[in-house]
Amino acid sequence: MEALVCRKVGDPTLPDEISPISVSDSHPIPSLNSPTAVRVRVRATSLNYANYLQILGKYQEKPPHPFIPGSDYSGVVESVGPSVSMFKIGDTVCSVANLGSFAQYIVVDETELFRVPDGCDLVAAAALPVAFGTSHVALIHRAQLTSAQVLLVLGAAGGVGISAVQIGKVCGATVIAVARGAEKVQILKSLGVDHVVDSSNENVTESVKNFLKAKKLKGVDVLYDPVGGKLTKETMKLLNWGAHILVIGFASGEVPVIPANIALVKNWTVHGLYWGSHRMHQPEVLEDSVKEPLSWLSRGLIKIHISHSYNLSEARLAFSAIKDRKAIGKVMITFDDHKTARSKL
Repeated sequence: MEALVCRKVGDPTLPDEISPISVSDSHPIPSLNSPTAVRVRVRATSLNYANYLQILGKYQEKPPHPFIPGSDYSGVVESVGPSVSMFKIGDTVCSVANLGSFAQYIVVDETELFRVPDGCDLVAAAALPVAFGTSHVALIHRAQLTSAQVLLVLGAAGGVGISAVQIGKVCGATVIAVARGAEKVQILKSLGVDHVVDSSNENVTESVKNFLKAKKLKGVDVLYDPVGGKLTKETMKLLNWGAHILVIGFASGEVPVIPANIALVKNWTVHGLYWGSHRMHQPEVLEDSVKEPLSWLSRGLIKIHISHSYNLSEARLAFSAIKDRKAIGKVMITFDDHKTARSKL
């Protein structure tokens, strides 16, 4: 089978001759390894910033080399073990893998798979678990966002950011989004965001303060932050008493300092969120964080925004789209009939 193999630590955007990744055209197809194992023919797999960091050797999980990177994916059940009861050959499924999804086939236990509802596009389903799962746990389970609250989303045009603003709207909250550039701003407005700040030419805190004042709102109740750095420090000035800070990631490259003395006085709650660890510690929460967004997708309550699609041999370009922040929404690697799809919204 065709598989993307990472053979050493390095930057996957480098030219092929010095790249840490390469495509193998003759990688062994994985065998069913237990009675409840399922082999899925992968239709699409998504790239997340974590995948880029992992190949760089800067992610918290560092698998031994060589390895096939993994992320959220979708596909069709191709083979099942003798004790599989939840799925049959031909079923459409999606899931998330720590390793192994950047390949034509993957083998997992049936308990790790989610059925894709009828009518849902498989490429869209592959883009959903990590981004929407992360935001669902953050906003629904942790912050318990309500329609009476104000949600501020930083990095709102990225994969997790776009999922957060949409979940915010499903909850009925007032949603404020921060992004860079006119194209990203326009996409966010099309999603019904109440106020969008273009950080490339606006002062974020002043713009948000003016909006809150015009709407007679006191401040921000929930800060969703996949960016970190100076922007976190600035936007903390906007937070209400009793606000929730959701620490999602550090796309800026700078880990922010959240002053404990101010958190004490203002009764803030700070949530660190590593979505994947819920599989071990709270599997029922992780399951809910994928199943409910899949239901929303099937009912048209949310949209999956796919910015770029590539085939496996173009993985370097796909990682460049992540590194250079060119993506609005998700970057995908697809197999089969959509193999050569390109940059579409």
